Amino acid sequence: MGSTVEAIVLGSGPYGLAAAAHLRANGVQTRVFGEPMSFWREQMPAGMFLRSAWYASDIADPAHRFTLDDYLSSHGIAPSAPVPRDTFIAYGQWFARNWVPDLDRRRVRAIAPDAKGFRVLLEDGETLNAGRVVVAAGISPFAYRPAQFKDLPGALASHSSQHHNLEAFAGRRVAVIGGGQSALESAALLREAGADVEVIVRAPMVRWLRGKVELRQSLGRLRQLLYPRTDVGPPGLNQIVSRPPLLRLMPPRLRAAITYRSIRPSAASWLKPRIDGVTITTSRWVVSARPAGEGLRLELDDGSAREVDHVMMATGYEVDIARYPFLDAGLLRAIKRAGGYPRLNAGFETSVRGLHFLGAPASWSFGPLTKFVSGTEFSAGALTSWIRRHDHGVQWRRLAEVTG
Repeated sequence: MGSTVEAIVLGSGPYGLAAAAHLRANGVQTRVFGEPMSFWREQMPAGMFLRSAWYASDIADPAHRFTLDDYLSSHGIAPSAPVPRDTFIAYGQWFARNWVPDLDRRRVRAIAPDAKGFRVLLEDGETLNAGRVVVAAGISPFAYRPAQFKDLPGALASHSSQHHNLEAFAGRRVAVIGGGQSALESAALLREAGADVEVIVRAPMVRWLRGKVELRQSLGRLRQLLYPRTDVGPPGLNQIVSRPPLLRLMPPRLRAAITYRSIRPSAASWLKPRIDGVTITTSRWVVSARPAGEGLRLELDDGSAREVDHVMMATGYEVDIARYPFLDAGLLRAIKRAGGYPRLNAGFETSVRGLHFLGAPASWSFGPLTKFVSGTEFSAGALTSWIRRHDHGVQWRRLAEVTG
């Protein structure tokens, strides 16, 4: 019989860390598992910058004392915009040291239901029992690979999330598939590493985000009406997106339309000077890809062809919680889903009592905010309020009755 804990948080990226901070600050006994900021360290390329604005890049803590600005001032680092990847990783690790100094880096192998909640099996064979499990395991298993590239070996075709150093592509011909931030920034980094790059975009144009920080700061009080601090979505829709409980009440089709309009593929305008020398081909897509010699031959929809050494898919992510390897098959069957997304209540809880999902898997229920760091404040707060009302408060009332 393993030890018992009130809540286990699986994942130690921004969402897992924010959840742990809020739960612990509210007296909920919490264990946290995972390598801190591992996705950002291992699957985001060196030299990248966050697309999100500086003020929308805080990992939420209940007292607002561990913001990005707090980290910089405490370490004597001057702010810079956009936010460098390495700065954000160091900030997240600092947040973890302060809120979860006992972070357990072991991998969770399996989560299964039992009579008292959940049985959690760790990689070394230890078993824990938990009343609640909060899955904040990130998006790594959800990397989307279009069908025409699925059967190609990794040496010829890879997803952009598989690389944290692009120097290996120096002197090689690389086709980048996609038209969003990941595609354009990958192209910039590849070019800077010495690769010959072409970006192939299905859309008729690349959409550039033009809302500059300087403009927003000059708006004064009007800024709050046009640009909430969450920084997700265009003016107007961003006010709806910043209110997930409102979005959750809308019909699924309307919610999906707002989500698409708010986060459709686009790139930050500060990338423009960095892609000089990169060929961008719009209104085209690859219909087939096959090995040719030591590289690839790509056939495009207009009948043209490309000979390249490698294809990099910056094609985003397709959420399907069945791809999480740690979910017991019976537990997975019991979760009511919409496609690959879990259907969540107001406390981010699934149809299986005590099982919660944060981050991208919550976006079907709460909208696109939960895909961004700025969504950690709402998500961690709503989760903690729900658990306090339905579990922790009950336990304390029972304790008071016993002690008289």
